[in-house]
Amino acid sequence: MQTTADTAGRSDAAPPLLLVGARLPGTDRLVDLHLDRGRIAAVTPAGEARHRGIRRLALDGRFVVPGLHDRHVHFSQWAMVSRRVDLTGAESAAAVAQLVGASVARGDREVIGFGYRDGLWSAAPTRAVLDAVSGDVPVVLVAADLHACWLNSAALRRHGVGELGGASGVLREDDCFRLVREIANVADDVLDGWVADAARRAAMRGVVGITDYEMRWNRDDWVRRVTSGADALRVSFGVYTQHLERAIAMGLRTGDEVAETGGLVTVGGYKVITDGSLNTRTAWCFDPYAGLGADEHPYGLATVAYDELVPLMRRAHEAGITPAVHAIGDQANARVLDAFEEVGCTGSIEHAQLLRRRDIDRFARLGIVASVQPEHAMDDRDVADRYWAGRTDRAFMLAELAAAGVELALGSDAPVAPLDPWVAIAAAVGRSRDGRAPWHPEQSIEARAALAASTGGRGSSVGAGGVADLAVVELDPLTVSAEELRRMPVAATLLGGRLTHSQIE
Repeated sequence: MQTTADTAGRSDAAPPLLLVGARLPGTDRLVDLHLDRGRIAAVTPAGEARHRGIRRLALDGRFVVPGLHDRHVHFSQWAMVSRRVDLTGAESAAAVAQLVGASVARGDREVIGFGYRDGLWSAAPTRAVLDAVSGDVPVVLVAADLHACWLNSAALRRHGVGELGGASGVLREDDCFRLVREIANVADDVLDGWVADAARRAAMRGVVGITDYEMRWNRDDWVRRVTSGADALRVSFGVYTQHLERAIAMGLRTGDEVAETGGLVTVGGYKVITDGSLNTRTAWCFDPYAGLGADEHPYGLATVAYDELVPLMRRAHEAGITPAVHAIGDQANARVLDAFEEVGCTGSIEHAQLLRRRDIDRFARLGIVASVQPEHAMDDRDVADRYWAGRTDRAFMLAELAAAGVELALGSDAPVAPLDPWVAIAAAVGRSRDGRAPWHPEQSIEARAALAASTGGRGSSVGAGGVADLAVVELDPLTVSAEELRRMPVAATLLGGRLTHSQIE
């Protein structure tokens, strides 16, 4: 399934361009790529092209690959992260409190932080820990997985959720999502500026497209941005349950272009979240988690009942909006596959982190895309070893999914992991980070497969007739190490034949 438009997008703004002296992955042979009207008009041996008056860009042997797509992002949240207190390095509740206290000491009237992971902390979060360093300054801290947030007493009062926070001050799942939407209520012009910065950073990593699952009415946001000049990315926007009837009433269908955006914005899938996450210990599993607190659910949570899920998926499918269903735990994945089979439609499962082996063949038989985020395996390996002990051989099973013929689509879930497809590709290939031994290396996939799963359905190589969405990189992604993939130098990015990033003189 491909939900990104296969049109050139603003091709009238991209004059012909000749990329001279390029190499394609897996070969040392030099070629020239002639780009015209947003497409690759021809690929010829280097030096044979004779096109007077056409701009030429000398690649000097650099490698050209299809432009990269991040299949799962929360783009507004990603754009906001750099404006929030960074909690990613905090290894305890006390360490988080120290960061909050420093922010309060600087005179901040409200503290919003992002990135804590409490799955391995020796002491659980409590509101008292935050109250001790914040006083009357409201504090809202969003977990790295976006499925929990931790508040002090002042913030619980401000947002009217004191009865939900309890002694911990932690909100999970739907309660958390509502609060995250509330604190993300930034003026359009401000948020659009942050989004434009994030889009430019993405282009610097070879990204030409994203699937945005922000919990907003994304259609109008992206139309406003693109018509105001934001043209660095193709965007496929997701539709959540609270907006499903609005989308249907407007006649939106997955894959359709939004006319006023010149092909840059298309309708994505119907996003529904059916369970929680591993780090919040709410992913819905067949086996119980080990060592949970008294207020936690031993098997995780099913956040949408099956008899609600099936009608919602059927309603979306019959209206032409393809379901894209969040499932992380093995029981959640099994039930979502049941729902796809009952509705009789295809679509994607977003995350697919823990699976029963019998369900891999069902992915293939039903034609369900596994939309996965390989870097989560690197972030979650220790938490998985603790809470999913004895079953981590069934976690992040990329190799077995691929071997069964299941289509993989790689993403980041940014801001949960960085919006950088090279990071995802490296994690899929190496199953390692920071010099550690690979984690379940039997589930790694080849670089060609990882690259193909990161290009919006365009495979791992470029050829004549294809859309001129391209990334120019310094190294051959098919031959370098996983660590070199993670740091891949990107020299240029083109969208529809138009440069959105270039470091080439």
